[in-house]
Amino acid sequence: MISLIQQKFGAAAADYAASAVHAEGASLARLVELVEPKPHWRLLDVATGAGHTALAFAPHVSKVTASDITDAMLAEAKRLAAERGLANVRTARAKAEDLPFPDTSFDLVTCRLAAHHFAGPAGFVAESFRVLMPGGTFALLDNISPDDRASARAYNSFETLRDLSHARCLSLTEWIDLLTSAGFEITHTELVDQEIAFAPWGARMRCSEATAALLKARLNEPPLRDLLKPHESETGLAFTLREAIIVARKPR
Repeated sequence: MISLIQQKFGAAAADYAASAVHAEGASLARLVELVEPKPHWRLLDVATGAGHTALAFAPHVSKVTASDITDAMLAEAKRLAAERGLANVRTARAKAEDLPFPDTSFDLVTCRLAAHHFAGPAGFVAESFRVLMPGGTFALLDNISPDDRASARAYNSFETLRDLSHARCLSLTEWIDLLTSAGFEITHTELVDQEIAFAPWGARMRCSEATAALLKARLNEPPLRDLLKPHESETGLAFTLREAIIVARKPR
């Protein structure tokens, strides 16, 4: 059976391949910089989407496995890799909470702008720990919720209204707790503000005019008004998402 995530993102695969937020952005370059990938490393990119993170790391490592549950996304990742002449990238269908790879298969596991769709983030963390070699690196970049529960509920409700496949954005504190409980050692965390253009953000998920109007109304009411800071940019309405970058190590 096709899941809601596969349905939503299968239809939007080409849009995500062309999305500047996903293809570029200062946070992607920063993620590569912080990880300091090595030429002999084997990388697994979990929930790769159109493959932008996998492709950013590919020139710096030996082998890349770009995994996702959505075939249309994997096709886009394969296409973009071929266009860029990246012969060390392969794709694999894989669920984040049940990775079909042997223990200690990878030197680096990455996941960017996807974990808020995972029904079982603890399972994803445990699987990432399992497939990493001792001494291996885990690198996560995702939108995060504030620690305040009421604000977090309002924010996640806002995201779910736009995209029914949204599960939940965790807070930075929750991610750190999950990772340390699984056995990881946190080596770096930082927060990054990402400006989001409202119109294409809604269009990627095929929002109706009525849904877009409701999203805009919520965006301009507390607590989201203070949290997401809506403003007019050169291209129209925009708001600011808070992203977290977390780098961790599996002990040797």
